[in-house]
Amino acid sequence: MDEPLNPRFDADPETVERSLVTLVLTVVELLRQLVERQAIRRVDHGDLDENKIEEIGLTLMLLDKRMQELCDHFGITRDELNLDLGPLGPLLAE
Repeated sequence: MDEPLNPRFDADPETVERSLVTLVLTVVELLRQLVERQAIRRVDHGDLDENKIEEIGLTLMLLDKRMQELCDHFGITRDELNLDLGPLGPLLAE
């Protein structure tokens, strides 16, 4: 006897693609935020000279801009990237 398909699974190609893009962008945003926090720690500790600080700042701004462009291209908001981890709270920093 065949079991009915799970009604919660949507096999629509557009939905699957959007979900995959959202997951990938979530991982990229998480990594971007981690790199940004590490850069701020290095600046606060005085490990970097002025040129390196400027370079890192520019790189982080460009990465943030590119993330926004990708979200806009796929019709995804930054809020959609912030997964709710239940009792642990949101995945991404606000």
